[in-house]
Amino acid sequence: MNTAVIVDAVRTPVAKGKPGGAYADVHPVDLHAHVLAALVDRTGIDPAIVDDVISGVVGQAGEQSGNTARWALLGAGFPESVPGVTVDRQCGSSQQALHFAAQGVIAGAYDVVIASGIESMSHIPIGSQSLGRDVTGGRVTARYSDGLVPQGISAELIARRWSLSRTELDDFSARSHQRAATAWKDGVFDSQVTHVTDLRTDETIRADSTVESLGGLRPAFRSAYWEQRHPDLDWNVTAGNSSPINDGSAAVLIASEEAAARLGLTPRARVHSFAVVGDDPILMLTGIIPATAKVLARAGLTIDDIDAFEVNEAFASVVLSWLRETGADPARVNINGGAIAIGHPLGASGARLMTTLLGNLEQGGGRFGLQVMCEAGGLANATIIERI
Repeated sequence: MNTAVIVDAVRTPVAKGKPGGAYADVHPVDLHAHVLAALVDRTGIDPAIVDDVISGVVGQAGEQSGNTARWALLGAGFPESVPGVTVDRQCGSSQQALHFAAQGVIAGAYDVVIASGIESMSHIPIGSQSLGRDVTGGRVTARYSDGLVPQGISAELIARRWSLSRTELDDFSARSHQRAATAWKDGVFDSQVTHVTDLRTDETIRADSTVESLGGLRPAFRSAYWEQRHPDLDWNVTAGNSSPINDGSAAVLIASEEAAARLGLTPRARVHSFAVVGDDPILMLTGIIPATAKVLARAGLTIDDIDAFEVNEAFASVVLSWLRETGADPARVNINGGAIAIGHPLGASGARLMTTLLGNLEQGGGRFGLQVMCEAGGLANATIIERI
C-alpha cells in the first residue's frame, strides 16, 4: 500500500465576500487558477505530471459552475491533458478533495495529485445554487416532520445544549481575532500565502475585538418565526461569534512517497488517517465530535497525542461544544486564529485549514495534527497528518 504525503500547501489571503471586497472584481476561475499556479511555482513540478486536480466548491452556480476545476487548471497554464473534477461536501468540500486525492494515491491510482478549493461569495452568494428551491424533497420532509433548520439556528441549539453563554462565545471569538492578528504581525502566515491583489492580510480580522465590543452586537438569527418554533433559545449567536462571508482559494500538492522521492520533492507531512461521518441534520454541526473519535480510533491515537488542532470556526458554539466533548487542550486549538477571524470561504476552507495546520506543526515542532470540519446536513470530515 502506498503512502500519501503532502508536499506543499498554499492559500490566498482571505477577502470579504461582498461588493467592495478585495477579490470582488476577480473572477472565481482566476482566483482559483492563481493558487494552482502558485503551488506549481513553489514546488517546481512540471504540471504535466499531475494526474488529477480535485477541487471543492459549494456554490456550484454561475461563474463557479460547469466543473470549475477544469477551467481553473487551464487558466493556471496546466497542459490540456491534465483532468480536473469538482466535488461538493459543503463546507468540507476541499477537505474531502484531499481525502479523495490521498485515497487515490494510497490505492495506486495517482502518483501526483492536487486537492484545492475555491469560493467567491462576492460573485456567488451563499445559497445561490438552490435559488430558493426545495433541495431535500418530500421524503426528507416526511422524515423530519418538525422541519430542518438553517445553520444559525443549529448554532443556537448547540449553545443551548452545552449551556454556552454569550460571554463564552464572544470571548472565544475575540481570542480568534487576536491570535490571527498576532500571527500576521509575527510573519507566521507569510510563507503560507500567495497574493492575488494588493491584499496582504486576511481582510476580516479585527485585531481590536473584545468581549465588550462583540457584546454590543444583536443576535443574527432571531426572528418572530424562529422564536415561535424555539421559544427556549437564549439567542446568543451573532455575526461576531460566527464566521463571516468570504472569498479565497487554497491548494495542496499530494504525492506517493515513491513519486516524491523520484521527483526530488521534500514532503512536509504524510496523510496518516481520515474519516467522514453523518450526524443529526438538525443540530447539523456536531458531526465533528464523532468524526474526531472515529479518526483517532483509526489512527490508534488519543486526543492527547495530537499536537495541533484546526477545528473550523463556523460558529464559536461549534468549537466550544467540541472542546467540551473531546477534552482537547484549548491551547493547541486554532493557535493562530480560526475562521471567525481569518474567514470561511466555504469550498476553500478545508485546504486553507490544512495549509494552516502544516504551518502550525512546523511552528511548534509537533508531530501529529488533526483537522476537523462541520458541514451542512449533519456531516463532518476529519484528517490526521504526521509531520515529516
